[in-house]
Amino acid sequence: MRTFFQALLVSAAFIPAAAYAQDTMPASDAEAADETGEIVVFGQGQSRQVQTIRPADISILTPGSSPLRAIEKLPSVNVQSADPFGSYEWSTRVTIRGFNQNQLGFNLDGIPLGDMTYGNNNGLHISRATSSDNIGRTTVSQGSGSITTQSTNNLGGTLEFFTADPNTLPALTLMGTYGSSETARGFARVRFGKDDGVRGFASVQLISANKWKGEGQQQQFMVNGKLVAPLGDATVDAYYSYSDRAEDDYQDLSQEMIGRLGYDWDNFGKSKYLLALQVADIGANRGDSGTTPLNPAAGTVYPAPIASLDDAYYDASGLRRDHLGSIGLTSPLGGNLTLRLKGYLHLNEGQGTWGTPYVNSPTGVPMALRTTEYDIERSGFFGSVEGRFGDHTITVGGWYENNDFTQARRFYSYQSRTSPGIDHMQFQRGAFFTQWEIGFNTRTLQYYVQDEFALGDLTINLGWKGFQVDNKARAIILGGRTVGDLSVKDWFQPHAGFSYKLGDGLEAFGGFTQVTRAYVSSTTAGPFSSTQAGFDAIKPLLKPESSNTYELGLRLGSGGFHGVVAVYTVDFRNRLLTIPTSVGIVGAANALQNVGSVRARGVELTGEYRTGPLTLFASYSYNDNTYRNDVVITTTLPNTVIPTAGKTVVDSPKHLLHGEVGYDDGNVFAHVGAGYMSKRYFTYTNDRWVDGRTIVDASVGFRFKLPQGQKVELQMNVTNLFDLDYVSTIGSNGFGNSGDNQTLLAGAPRQIFATMRFEF
Repeated sequence: MRTFFQALLVSAAFIPAAAYAQDTMPASDAEAADETGEIVVFGQGQSRQVQTIRPADISILTPGSSPLRAIEKLPSVNVQSADPFGSYEWSTRVTIRGFNQNQLGFNLDGIPLGDMTYGNNNGLHISRATSSDNIGRTTVSQGSGSITTQSTNNLGGTLEFFTADPNTLPALTLMGTYGSSETARGFARVRFGKDDGVRGFASVQLISANKWKGEGQQQQFMVNGKLVAPLGDATVDAYYSYSDRAEDDYQDLSQEMIGRLGYDWDNFGKSKYLLALQVADIGANRGDSGTTPLNPAAGTVYPAPIASLDDAYYDASGLRRDHLGSIGLTSPLGGNLTLRLKGYLHLNEGQGTWGTPYVNSPTGVPMALRTTEYDIERSGFFGSVEGRFGDHTITVGGWYENNDFTQARRFYSYQSRTSPGIDHMQFQRGAFFTQWEIGFNTRTLQYYVQDEFALGDLTINLGWKGFQVDNKARAIILGGRTVGDLSVKDWFQPHAGFSYKLGDGLEAFGGFTQVTRAYVSSTTAGPFSSTQAGFDAIKPLLKPESSNTYELGLRLGSGGFHGVVAVYTVDFRNRLLTIPTSVGIVGAANALQNVGSVRARGVELTGEYRTGPLTLFASYSYNDNTYRNDVVITTTLPNTVIPTAGKTVVDSPKHLLHGEVGYDDGNVFAHVGAGYMSKRYFTYTNDRWVDGRTIVDASVGFRFKLPQGQKVELQMNVTNLFDLDYVSTIGSNGFGNSGDNQTLLAGAPRQIFATMRFEF
């Protein structure tokens, strides 16, 4: 059986530094694995599908890449972005087993990151929470994840990021990267203190890159710091991150636009201000924008190749400024008890901008700068008490968060027809009109109980979690938006699983998890994104989304080979469908209702083989995710039926295949990875899709020491090696029932980067 299992998993390929571990693996074990080169079995001892990525797997990527890029090779994980780094937030999407990003859970050192979506109302993206160079490990649970996770939306998988222990870092690290699109990145980090005493690190990162097409830049300044201090038998840890990120946006495309204008078509940049005004004038004259015409002499014919007012907008951007801090305590309580506590605070200011031709400026300019503005002030704490009683390890924990979130739609005036007088990469002040401003308060209370006990080679895990989430929306300026209260309460969400050692490195595992998802407090997603009439009508009927996940699998660790095969079934109920009613720049209220269930079934295979300096890695997943019901729109008379029963879930490729080959002898290293994804639908009726594609990335480098002992590393990375034209992100402006939609983003072409790293 072991021979069959090994042959089944070793298929096509490859990485020098891929490694995996259980999500509860102590940092010291992970560090030992790095030092010895040994590979930890995928999720050993866990009752569900789990893999952990080590720092070496991130370092082989282009420096500055999101840690999400490192997990895209794992089975059933689909990561997309329009930039080569995976950090452009408007485009970055993660789906796991067909569940989209706002149905997944994300933590950093236990701190909840919310759903990491672009208009995040309850957290922030991992690329703004920490530099990828400071991540010690990343754990992916393709199922719903551990019940200890601080999340109320993890119907699908869970991603847990952990910052590095200062003990594992060099005393001083200096890095510089330069490459395509005038990309320049600098990173510096200093470690201080004693291994067995007070210790920590502080780092600074600065990145600036031109967009790979059109005009504009993507910029970020980030500071991270971590402190670990013994306090008798206890340990105190503290973390702080500051991020100031600004990124010019790429234009959302439709299939018709790609066919007519090409993959390189983009927004109007700063140098095309006069062209943007001309198009806006023509749109008003034609009646396309609904605004008062200000220049009839412009005519009614768009300049070629433009055929629509929505073909391009003027100089859009996304701005985010974040402070994230935490302080934690781990302490024995005497006997076999251990206490863990952590408190955190997150402050965010954000603006998403668009030069909209659908509103005129008071200055006579046929456009206005439209913003969606975000302000988050959230604080919380979580903790647990763990006790060991014979063969039983019992853990009781909880989490509380209070989140004040304000969201507003404002318009700012362009200066004149000859000069915009506005820098889209700076936060705007002094709006001439606020369309709406809504204040949300969300209070979360969650607890869990877990018992893990061993019966010989059999380990059983039993437990449950429960939560109550209260959402309140209050009008500061109503402006036709929705206000009211919603609450989700589910105090019993059971988890059960087992792992059984079969001998010779072979282990069986299986589990069941039931999870409920809380509602979202936002005007752009969830129940509050509907009209007030729609919200009032659906509120008595609304049910929270929930899922039941069943998993069964085998793990093998033998010699240089480690692998896993797993099968799963997920029953997803009370799907909450949000349907956009306008193009994104207009920002009209959505239509929303519960529309039935989804069934997801799949098979996942992953294997890694290491012999000497050579490493081969391969993963494959088959995911069959289908809607079980037609959608019946009850807000129309007669009711409208959308034939979605039996259709494949949007943005859910059936086949994902990833292979990597790597070589690393300590001095010279090289890596080639290829990822295949089958076609993805972007309409609920499956009448529109983007084709499958294979993307190849590569890197090569070498290491040496200077006479004084400093380590030097030179590395070159190439993304999209064969320069393929393809659609990366789908659903940037949501998904429609049928027909083409301006909701696609083109993937970056071949990009080349060179990096020099010094370690002292």
